[in-house]
Amino acid sequence: MNKLACFVFVLMAHAIVSSAQTTVRPAGDVKSVTRDGNQLSIQAENACIIIKPYSPSIIRVRMDCRNPGDDFSYAVVGKPQPAETRYSETPDAIFLQTDSLKVVIHKHPFSIGFYTLQNEALNEDEKGLGTSWIGSEVTTYKKLQEGERFIGLGEKTGNLDRAGNGYTNWNADVYGYSISQDPLYSSIPFYIGIHHGLNYGIFLDNSYQTDFNFGASNNRFSSFAAKGGEMNYYFIYDRSVAGIIRSYTYLTGRMHLPPLWSLGYQQNRYSYYPETTVLRIAQTLRGYKIPADGITLDIHYMDAYKLFTWNKDRFPSPSVMTDSLKQLGFHTTVIVDPGIKVEKGYPAYESGLKENIFLRYSDGQNFTGQVWPGWCHFPDFTSVKGREWWKQQVKFFADNGVSGIWNDMNEISTWGQKMPDNVLFDYDGHPTTHLQGHNVFGLEMVRSSYEGARATMKERPFILTRSGYAGLQRYAAIWTGDNRAEDDHMLAGVRLMNSLGLSGVAFTGMDIGGFTGNPSIGLYNRWMQLGAFLPYFRNHTAFNTRSSEPWAFGEDVLDNVRNYINLRYRLLPYLYAAFYQASQDGLPVMRSLAIEYTHDPAIYQPDFQNQYCLGKSFLVLPQESNKQFAKVYLPKGQWYDLYSGVREEGGREKVIELSEKLLPVYVREGSIIPMQSLVQSTTEKPTDTLTLHIYNGRSPNSFVYYEDDGTSYDYEKGIFYKREIRFEPAARKLVIGKAEGGWKSHFTQLLLLFHGFDETATLKVGGKETPAVSDHYSFLPGTGTGGDASTEVKRVVVGNDSGTIEVGF
Repeated sequence: MNKLACFVFVLMAHAIVSSAQTTVRPAGDVKSVTRDGNQLSIQAENACIIIKPYSPSIIRVRMDCRNPGDDFSYAVVGKPQPAETRYSETPDAIFLQTDSLKVVIHKHPFSIGFYTLQNEALNEDEKGLGTSWIGSEVTTYKKLQEGERFIGLGEKTGNLDRAGNGYTNWNADVYGYSISQDPLYSSIPFYIGIHHGLNYGIFLDNSYQTDFNFGASNNRFSSFAAKGGEMNYYFIYDRSVAGIIRSYTYLTGRMHLPPLWSLGYQQNRYSYYPETTVLRIAQTLRGYKIPADGITLDIHYMDAYKLFTWNKDRFPSPSVMTDSLKQLGFHTTVIVDPGIKVEKGYPAYESGLKENIFLRYSDGQNFTGQVWPGWCHFPDFTSVKGREWWKQQVKFFADNGVSGIWNDMNEISTWGQKMPDNVLFDYDGHPTTHLQGHNVFGLEMVRSSYEGARATMKERPFILTRSGYAGLQRYAAIWTGDNRAEDDHMLAGVRLMNSLGLSGVAFTGMDIGGFTGNPSIGLYNRWMQLGAFLPYFRNHTAFNTRSSEPWAFGEDVLDNVRNYINLRYRLLPYLYAAFYQASQDGLPVMRSLAIEYTHDPAIYQPDFQNQYCLGKSFLVLPQESNKQFAKVYLPKGQWYDLYSGVREEGGREKVIELSEKLLPVYVREGSIIPMQSLVQSTTEKPTDTLTLHIYNGRSPNSFVYYEDDGTSYDYEKGIFYKREIRFEPAARKLVIGKAEGGWKSHFTQLLLLFHGFDETATLKVGGKETPAVSDHYSFLPGTGTGGDASTEVKRVVVGNDSGTIEVGF
């Protein structure tokens, strides 16, 4: 009996294990391979697979249990590039090689590995796991390389290095979120892996809920999974992280140049009303001589929160108000939520019904969810007619003098935060459910807002969003949502923005001072200093908090904050050039140190992971507001203290004393930094002299200076002014290249300030010797701000003609 019982137990156990294995369906062995040009179509036991070079450094992998469906994506706009591919096959493997990388496809069972031309493993499927399905969920498992780091993945909390953690992409409305909460508002399923001096990127283009595991709860694999749809990913290789970002933004697009005014200081609150209050805030900013360019109106400007309306009691003359603000040098941005109130006689509702543009249930009835106005319908932005309808409605704002559209609640957010899965989306002719449409709703809303504003507004619009998907950078800036007035939230915001930058989004911001709660005086002061070195400089707080305008925290804070806003405005030529670069190659304005110092382990340490560069030149060292001393890290190279000009050797840690008056900032050796005179808004013209700060160093450097009218689209027709400026230490010269474009620079004179050229007695301008005048320069001039510290410089003034200018030193 014992033997019989044992035999029965073994049979039952085998049956259980076999049943469990069949619930996980691997791709299985390769059965056949066909080749069409450089594309491979592979039939495996349980999967159809398409592998195609998208460029010499990008390989696309598509896998499905059935034949892959229509090739459609909201994220990918880049077209395949020619890639000469060498192909060979053995009974056990298929080999592809471009001029950048090698791909090995194993047949028994199917798995794929990516290698350098020197046969270094970049990324490999985990043996025995590969890609498999559990029900409709598909997961690809990758071998964890020794010491592998993972960065990016968009708007994600946690450490710069994401190893050991898991993340979910499902856009969520998370008011007052914790600094470890996941998911947040947007989904960008793109990350960069780093190991053994190598880098690669993986973009999973699937808008279902996706999950990423970077060795969380296991020591065997990293993985990425989607709750439905294809396994559809792009593998990207480059020797540098910057190159990977360039390739990723080639795929998903790059930002348009924003209006210059959107780079200025923005004063926001939930909410400023009535219009007399709005004008008072603007006039007070001017009275205190605080440079500013924007004021934002939250939901209280509307009639009962109904979109495309004004509350006539609070805002009786919207066009008169926006015109008055423009005369003061301010642009108006208004919030828009997607919900259209269900109310007979309400024009937007009636129009939406007539045009049949709302999301529907599977039985054809319009979906109704509750948000600020009450019960609402929601436009289907994944349909052409839904986007066209919204674009027509946007004319309402253009007619009322509005310059910016702030897209909120577009996760999609409804009270209860549980939108039914059986709501249908058109998905541009690929009908689907909320499960696939949810994560792209915000992306397509800001697409509609951008296209509508571009069609109806006379000048470039500013478009802001809270939610989105990969490719959102083509249409909008993004901010990090409803944060808290806490030190750890300030630093978490820095990491969120750095991660967004690593994920192709260059125009980013956070609510400075915190949206919920009340910052201490020290925290507000420090956060506003930091804001001067962020891409989007927005002060914002909730309705039940204390006032957060610069004058609300006392005279000392006012003086200090004003000096940093002044510095921001003097740096606008530098910032605008950084935005121009982002529009050309996708590199972010705010740059994690992982972009340039990828393989330096120090930058991933918790003490240093918040540090970042603004453009190429400034090293910004964010610190908690209540600390007296801080441990910081200067990467390899030489660095100048921004305020004192003291030069230090990098590649080391140091302890610095903190001052409430100064945000720690350093300048990289060889930097070229253009600055202008102080203005109170971008509608005010600076003087005709552009100051160029040149920092001595051992390595050559270049900077592309860029200028246009800052408002129109004429730059797309070649009406811009651009010139490359090169620092060549070996040749001991600065070369200002010939100007390009059809725009004439506003600046007729160049004031050259040379930092760290201690032994320079003369400068050669156009071959003619000119005495090097010694002088002092302060980046934060003014008494009582700690900004009186100055740096020694050598200066010379030259005419800004359009030809090549050489200055020897």
